[in-house]
Amino acid sequence: MVASQAVFHRESAEAPLLAVRDLHTWFALRQWGFLRVGAVHAVDGVSFELARGEAVAFVGESGCGKSSLARTLLGLHRPTRGEVRFDGRSLGELDGHALKAYRARVGYVQQDPYGALPPFMDVRRILAEPLIIHGVRHRAERERRIRAVLEEVRLSPVEESLGKFPHMLSGGQQQRVVIARALILAPALLIADEPVSMLDASVRIEILDLLRGIQARRELTLAFITHDLSTVRHFAERIFVMYAGRVVESAPVDELLDHPRHPYTQALLAAIADPDAANASRLREVPGGEPPSLLHPPSGCRFHPRCPHAMAGLCDRDDPPDFEPRRHHLSACWLHR
Repeated sequence: MVASQAVFHRESAEAPLLAVRDLHTWFALRQWGFLRVGAVHAVDGVSFELARGEAVAFVGESGCGKSSLARTLLGLHRPTRGEVRFDGRSLGELDGHALKAYRARVGYVQQDPYGALPPFMDVRRILAEPLIIHGVRHRAERERRIRAVLEEVRLSPVEESLGKFPHMLSGGQQQRVVIARALILAPALLIADEPVSMLDASVRIEILDLLRGIQARRELTLAFITHDLSTVRHFAERIFVMYAGRVVESAPVDELLDHPRHPYTQALLAAIADPDAANASRLREVPGGEPPSLLHPPSGCRFHPRCPHAMAGLCDRDDPPDFEPRRHHLSACWLHR
């Protein structure tokens, strides 16, 4: 075990690994450096639980709060309000050594592999760095772990890869190094933020298949963040749909993709391009307008200015709760009253 991980003690297998309650992450806007003029409501009242070994996906268009949520779960942003509990401990209680121990148990796969890797370090040094920081002092043990994780992410021959710098690797190979670095401390939770959006289409399925296989073998909890609903069916068990800083719908993956209930989810699914030549002459129905400003979110349901089913006097005034139109299927929409 990595030295800094000893702070956390595993709870019962039935308890959720991660529990998020009414989470708000706001970013203050200031004028002249000191005068507060408002706040961006990047995450605004999100609640969910992740079981041990579960693979979930957070989906939504750009600017919906997915990445801000990920960085809050990583401990990079402090919540404005609400609570994040990991293995029974609140992140708000962690500081210093305890926060370092938490970050050792949460791996992070960034979107842009080249930007995520230091160009002045070779692969061996990149993977040794987190081990050194978290107290693995013996060089032989570090070398053993580095070689093992490179084999796991299928970056072989290992001997040739160890001395290479990021610019000497392809995009897919760089992302494998990023994944290896996220796994080197044996985390319990892996957050992958758009892990294939910067890669060629030919290697995306390889990286997604690699992540899913690692998640299953290690029994990791995987939070997969993406804007592409077409990729999640085979790589997640549950989907959370985000819009304007909130989760508007959540369900098991097949249930949500086959029976979407929220108008925004229906619009996302309708926008997926099918491999059909008839698409060249077919117009797709898409919601009008643009995503709302998170500086001044609309009242009531945040989707109501673009929703074709919006009901005046209700959707524009009252914030909808989570209804359950089907078992384990939640949708925050007044259509399900």
